[in-house]
Amino acid sequence: MLDTRFVLDNFDEVKRRLETRGAFAPLLDEFRAVALSEREKSREIEDLRARKNSLSEQIIRQKRQGQEVEHLVLESRNVGQRISRLEEEMKGLPEKLEALRLTIPNIPHESVPVGKSSADNAVERVIGQPPAFAFNPEPHWDLGMRLGILDFERAAKITGSRFAVYFGPGALLERALINFMLDIHTKERGFKEVIPPFIANAASLTSTGNLPKFAEDLFKLEGRDWYLIPTAEVPLTNIYRNEILDAGALPQRFVAYTPCFRSEAGSYGKDVRGLIRQHQFNKVELMVFSLPEKSLDELERMTAAAEEVLKRLGLAYRVVSLCTADLGFASAKTYDLEVWMPSRGAYMEISSCSDCLDFQARRSNIRFRREPKSRPEFVHTLNGSGLAVGRTVSAVLENFQQPDGSVAIPEALRPYMSGLEKISSS
Repeated sequence: MLDTRFVLDNFDEVKRRLETRGAFAPLLDEFRAVALSEREKSREIEDLRARKNSLSEQIIRQKRQGQEVEHLVLESRNVGQRISRLEEEMKGLPEKLEALRLTIPNIPHESVPVGKSSADNAVERVIGQPPAFAFNPEPHWDLGMRLGILDFERAAKITGSRFAVYFGPGALLERALINFMLDIHTKERGFKEVIPPFIANAASLTSTGNLPKFAEDLFKLEGRDWYLIPTAEVPLTNIYRNEILDAGALPQRFVAYTPCFRSEAGSYGKDVRGLIRQHQFNKVELMVFSLPEKSLDELERMTAAAEEVLKRLGLAYRVVSLCTADLGFASAKTYDLEVWMPSRGAYMEISSCSDCLDFQARRSNIRFRREPKSRPEFVHTLNGSGLAVGRTVSAVLENFQQPDGSVAIPEALRPYMSGLEKISSS
């Protein structure tokens, strides 16, 4: 959520920068018109109330002095009627302004490349070399089915499309990756592990920017103001909703494994096979509450933590800075980590690390004080995948497949797999 005063005081600059994200000019113009109308009416009401109070005092004083007050009474009555008309005109304006504020995305940071689509994203660095196969590599869904560790058809029978059942070494691989990621982030990278609720209320989803704009992407519990979480970012961000923290307690760095649930509305026809775009998937999420002046440093730190997982697994990947048109709704700056996928012959997103600045903190009213009696300021929030687990499974299966049809387990992961060195059909 943007600061109304900042938008009004810097309207042309805000409009210019938001237009690099898309066609937001009409929405911004409406927002300014409503905000100015509310501001002007509020000021006029305040001035009229002050005038009415002054008239009341003058009427009392002149009555005591035996002076004629009829003209003052008439003016006071007219002022009161004007106040009533303005208050009637004001009805609904705060709600309308709030609704507009909730649909305006974050302002891109100055360092974000300007672009019109994902084709304009900037590659920051490329790490590792994609594997060279002396055979035709299989996509992970065929590998998983042949090895008996993934079953999409039985999952469809149980629930529907875009679900998977993991068996044996496949289930162990998913669980091993979760523990592997958590150990890196907690033991080496300074994140505190959290197990949050997997259900969140509407206020929590509004705080992070999922509501109201992305309601169709959520699974809502019937008869409840509750939703299955689309990412652990939602409960983690809301840990400190409506709280004031001490500056000395920042940064707060959290990591959580959770299942995630997304309807994937509007994505039909995209990645319908395999583990890439499922309605239910596991993810290890990183979350940081930062001092404003430190948040960009925290973004680099978070991105490095997510990269470390890919480096330890020996997967080729690249880091991409998203352009203005490709940023997520709440993000001011985002790095995507893209892992090499042989089935695509291309890189695929496996993590997004974003700095939301104070955008989410304003929505969720998370503030801090630099001194005990100083004015509260909004924290900066950051979030990132560390990593998406199902996508990591698919990357391991595809990149480490062998000529004999088996899949080698990356060495760093073997202690989490009870020493298993490969997955084979035998």
